[in-house]
Amino acid sequence: MKTLTEQLTQYATYHRDKRNILTHFIGIPMIVASICILLSRPALSAELPWLTPGAVISALVTLYYLKLDVRYGVVLGAYLWACLAGAQAMAAWTTSAWLGMGAGLFLLGWVIQFVGHYFEGRKPAFVDDLIGLLIGPLFIAAEAGFLLGLRKDVEAEVNARAGAPR
Repeated sequence: MKTLTEQLTQYATYHRDKRNILTHFIGIPMIVASICILLSRPALSAELPWLTPGAVISALVTLYYLKLDVRYGVVLGAYLWACLAGAQAMAAWTTSAWLGMGAGLFLLGWVIQFVGHYFEGRKPAFVDDLIGLLIGPLFIAAEAGFLLGLRKDVEAEVNARAGAPR
């Protein structure tokens, strides 16, 4: 398994244009939320209505993030939990409203992502490595931390390997 720095560096090589990074701050949270919404049905247990495909996948993904880095894992696990809480409420909506919200956020999030890659002049990372679909949220969490002055050691290593954002 690649380390945190290796995963972030590989993803960062596809994301050096600041406009692309900005679009990812918008698009990735939308896509993650939409997946939680779309996987909020059906409940896997009548006694545990919160136990959905989205909850199972989110738990597994959170474990992966925690294995890469505890701090980022906690942040991303909290975001996934918040998405699941909202998705649970939306699961009670009519099918058309639930599906419209989930699919709408998913499509809009991807459109925003592809606009960013137009600025970047490079294809998305997941085209070459599907793990990029999991690293996107981690990259955004890391970039947010870097903007707040956190984890400067990780930022320096990623920039040394991938080049500074332009």
